[in-house]
Amino acid sequence: MKWLITGGCGFIGRALIKRLLDENSSQVRVLDNLSVGTRAELEAVGAVSTLTHAQDWSASLSLLEGDIRDANLARAACIGADVVVHLAANTGVAPSVADPRADCETNVFGTLNMLEGCRAAGVARFVFASSGAPLGVQTPPLHEEMAPKPASPYGASKLAGEGYCSAYYHCFGVETVILRFGNVYGEGSGHKQSVVATFIKQALQREPHELDVDGHQTREFIHISDLITAIERAASVPDIGGEVFQIATAQETTVREMTEALIAALEAEGITRPEIRFGEKRDGDVMRNYSDTSKAQQHLGWLARVPLEDGLRRTIKYFIASSAT
Repeated sequence: MKWLITGGCGFIGRALIKRLLDENSSQVRVLDNLSVGTRAELEAVGAVSTLTHAQDWSASLSLLEGDIRDANLARAACIGADVVVHLAANTGVAPSVADPRADCETNVFGTLNMLEGCRAAGVARFVFASSGAPLGVQTPPLHEEMAPKPASPYGASKLAGEGYCSAYYHCFGVETVILRFGNVYGEGSGHKQSVVATFIKQALQREPHELDVDGHQTREFIHISDLITAIERAASVPDIGGEVFQIATAQETTVREMTEALIAALEAEGITRPEIRFGEKRDGDVMRNYSDTSKAQQHLGWLARVPLEDGLRRTIKYFIASSAT
């Protein structure tokens, strides 16, 4: 298969590319503006060729530097691809609250550009990285039949992307598959500003860590290896065009519970217990968030398998090894 991965230099993209190259059955093209990940980080995964012609799929891994907001570039990038995995996005609630317009331009118009590219190039499958944010404030467990009620501009922009995916499936036959990711963590997440990555980096620097409110808000923490398996299934399982799947752990975990598990894992590695402080609730945030993943299990044959404690230990070891180099 020929894969186009937008945002492929980022945390999730690099993990997916490593899996694909290890399986030795794919050619991978990356479209990335290098605003978060770097070419050097991508080169740590495999030898990277600079893409100079849209028809050229001769390299195992090639990089096209550019922005999904460029409609002509998005269209060219899709030429020859069998599947597009659309990971590039403005991520997180806080940046969307700070600049809703920039969030919209990337997440809505960027997604539209990629879908148009797929339509023009005849790409068979489009996998869209979404989250629980389009559903907003709900009584969990979250599931695919809930009416969306986004509580942040980020949730609204991702909901718009989901809407365009549905429209392009029904109007133009692009087999779109929407994956709503839980909170992703794991090895390779050095640039992420997520709670797990931030906490570990602060602990290694002997800095205090601040939890929003009292730490009793709930989230799902899904290990990167489980997420990559879900993406591979979404790209290859037949007859799932137009579908939405919750990709998470189906386990409600408070941020404080995750923090205590993380502290225990840090202490097991000889890291001093960090100071914990409590801050204010962030605008647009939700207090409870976990998912019913039975649809993904039924249609994708997928289930999260990495226990939180195991995944946290693996992640900490990665950060310790990275800080030593």
